[in-house]
Amino acid sequence: MENKFKQISIEEQKLLLEKYDLEASTLKLKGFMGWVVFFGLLFFSLFQLYSAIFQVFPKQILLSIHLGFALSLIFLLFPFRKKRLKEQKITWFDLLLALLSIGVGAYWPLMMDDIVSRTGMMTGLDFYVGLMATLLVLEATRRAVGLPITMISVIFLLYAYFGPYMPGFLVHRGVHLEGLVKTMFFTTEGILGTPLYVSATYIFLFLLFGAFLVKTGVGQYFNDLAVSIAGKRIGGPAKVAIFSSALQGTISGSSVANVVTSGSFTIPMMKKLGYRKEFAGAVEAAASTGGQLMPPIMGAAAFLMVEFIGGVTYWDIAKAAAIPALLYFTGIWIMTHFEAKRIGLKGLKDEEMPNKKEVISKIYLLIPILMVIVLLMSGMSVMRAALWSIVFTVVVSALKKETRIGWKDAVHALVDGARTALSVAAATAAAGIIVGVVTKTGLGLKLANGLVDLADGVLLLTLFFTMLAALVLGMGSPTTANYVITSTIAAPAIILLGVPELAAHLFVFYFGIIADITPPVALTAFAAAGVSGGEPIRTGINSARLAIAAFIIPYMFVLQPELLMIDTTIWKLGWVLLTALAGMVAIGAGMIGFWYRKLRILERIIAIATGLMLIYPDGLTDVMGFIIFAILLTIQFLSNQKNKTKIAQG
Repeated sequence: MENKFKQISIEEQKLLLEKYDLEASTLKLKGFMGWVVFFGLLFFSLFQLYSAIFQVFPKQILLSIHLGFALSLIFLLFPFRKKRLKEQKITWFDLLLALLSIGVGAYWPLMMDDIVSRTGMMTGLDFYVGLMATLLVLEATRRAVGLPITMISVIFLLYAYFGPYMPGFLVHRGVHLEGLVKTMFFTTEGILGTPLYVSATYIFLFLLFGAFLVKTGVGQYFNDLAVSIAGKRIGGPAKVAIFSSALQGTISGSSVANVVTSGSFTIPMMKKLGYRKEFAGAVEAAASTGGQLMPPIMGAAAFLMVEFIGGVTYWDIAKAAAIPALLYFTGIWIMTHFEAKRIGLKGLKDEEMPNKKEVISKIYLLIPILMVIVLLMSGMSVMRAALWSIVFTVVVSALKKETRIGWKDAVHALVDGARTALSVAAATAAAGIIVGVVTKTGLGLKLANGLVDLADGVLLLTLFFTMLAALVLGMGSPTTANYVITSTIAAPAIILLGVPELAAHLFVFYFGIIADITPPVALTAFAAAGVSGGEPIRTGINSARLAIAAFIIPYMFVLQPELLMIDTTIWKLGWVLLTALAGMVAIGAGMIGFWYRKLRILERIIAIATGLMLIYPDGLTDVMGFIIFAILLTIQFLSNQKNKTKIAQG
């Protein structure tokens, strides 16, 4: 598609990513150290592929090497202070930490037989290596992920050590330093635990899959496909942003990266059509954030869910998340449609549309994503599905010269995938510290019981407090770490009140992601404001308003597990969907203040109340909601027809 809109440059995109996405704030090394890092990233990916294909490494060795690779490369790429990015050089201190990380990563492979033979007894060397590993993880997390999650991890460690001095129900007998180090590095409940295992297996391979997809040009194809489908509709560019960002979420695990890449294309289109800067940025921010909620490849935390919930497969999770994701994007679509009608915006002109024949001719680029769905549905393991998806991507890319992945592209895809995985590895290692403390001290059950007591056993209040916890933690933590924390200390509270385990975990997962667009710390919205030139806080408020569905949907599927396709029939599911969609329309109209015509204040209040009645799972409220909905719709339609007649009569 010929570029007819003024997009921000690649350099401007990089600057925005560095400002709002800590994962992109890395040194651009050249010369000898540049090659060291390049080959380090390449060998990291090759090791992970070898491990996934042949599965010859014991879990502790796999995780230890994975951790060693990640930590050492983080210390070479992420400077001690962000100001050092301008200097573009590695200090002696960074080199020392990288070498210590290699030593920590090599300790288990070199000493495993000796460690196992001692049956839990630690030597002095064990203690110092474990202590060093914990400190290195904290510093690497601070550099690659951010200070908030690092501070949370430190607070949990302090809680473990000072247990006897804690107030009220938080008191415990305490964990001495040696026991704490042992838990952190010499058990499967700490750093080398479930979160890092998921990073070293499922997440890494799907990040590689995304990197290979990018090399085929599928990102630009998503934009062209979205324009072809939605470009000429009312407020077309906004709907393009929604559709494109939903697709982009399958290859990008970062909301900020999604908003900067696809937003550099969609936001200028929206501004040119007449959308306000803040609204244009908000549409892209809300849609890009929702990309992590969209199956088949959801945010990294969804892979953690497989390990945290017993007896479910990744396909079970993806299937359960399908209808909530559909409702989320439908909600944003409805509100942008009403906003476009309110200010009289049309779609794109014919000359601004891509060539449909060219777009259709590249439809084969979607085959790898469809294959992920087919493979997961067939019962194949997540690891095998990811490996085969990479193979399919390479094969499918060869169908045409312009999308073909050569050996140079493949090498760079391996390097890019490993680079993306560094912050995930750090976040999951830090999350392992939190899980280790929760397991060792029994904090999870204590907090769950405390949360239920605080809410006096009322489910809606418990859900509300859990939502607040997830939003606050999500403002400073990546989704993976946020999910680990909330799933261990908050989700159990919901489960205690009889909510299905999958629904409880998806509840905290949703709000951990939505934190990215929730003011005052709405990094995705701020990044979108950087593209649009709008005011950041206003963009954040607009994005939260557009994503109002995301604040409602989790309550819906907790109260109505049928939305997750749990213990339901096709007829019951159809009814729940019908009432939910009608409710979304009413709420969207009330929030925007327009339906067929402009709504008065009282009409807006009634519309929002009607939407909530339709969404709340109760037969009486559903019937009352439908009656009021039908009355509102009729009044709006007749009023609109009357206005059209007046205009026609002059």
